Amino acid sequence: MLPFKKVLCPTDFSEPGCAGVKAAGELASRFGAELILMHVVGPIPAIDTPAGMSSFDVAAYQRELSESAETFLAERKANVPEGVPTKTMVRHGDIPHEILCVAKEEGVDLIVMSTHGGAGWRHRIFGTVTERVVRHAHCSVLTTYFEPPAD
Repeated sequence: MLPFKKVLCPTDFSEPGCAGVKAAGELASRFGAELILMHVVGPIPAIDTPAGMSSFDVAAYQRELSESAETFLAERKANVPEGVPTKTMVRHGDIPHEILCVAKEEGVDLIVMSTHGGAGWRHRIFGTVTERVVRHAHCSVLTTYFEPPAD
């Protein structure tokens, strides 16, 4: 378990996600670990209308989302402490599934994820991405809680 040699930090680029990246970078720096920053582009449904398939170009939209994710990951990588070996990756698919696959494929020792707590019917029915990763991960998972600043 200790010391961690590879830390995986999935992010959705939200404010809580950025706090998770900061925590993962600090941990990787302390343990001399490699940091993997990742983003998963979720599935995009194709819409079938009464007139036939929509003219919306799903493939082009997915490419644009991937390119944007690469740009955002490069920005987050710039905030990782100096000297921490860091790589980035963008995957496509079911978000918790892809996070767990990367963790196994890369031999990750620790997954660092941020959560802002869930509420509402979607949370009760589906749970959060973080909860699904915690339940099924083969390695340790550190969750960081983010509470937005009070106005």
